[in-house]
Amino acid sequence: MAADARDPGEVARGMARAVVGCPDVVELSAGGFGTLQTPVPGGRVRGVAVRDDHVEVGVVVRFGRPIQDITAEIRGVLAPMAAGRAVHVYVEDVVAGLGGGSRAGG
Repeated sequence: MAADARDPGEVARGMARAVVGCPDVVELSAGGFGTLQTPVPGGRVRGVAVRDDHVEVGVVVRFGRPIQDITAEIRGVLAPMAAGRAVHVYVEDVVAGLGGGSRAGG
């Protein structure tokens, strides 16, 4: 089911699920100052900040592919959910040594 483009919390939840499904994304990141988040009832969606005219996404990625390829893939996945908002992807860290499909953290 598509997230309601008018509800930032639902948009953020859907985007977070989509981003962590990308093969080179290890985890979402709220950024160094914790500003990449969207408040929702009972908490927040860490790593996705839905604004009126844009979306900011913070990620930790796996070492190996060019970062511009990874961010382009993430933008492509999120564009249909963004309802015309610009999508800005911030790579907060790059992790090496994880191997094939293993993920750090959780």
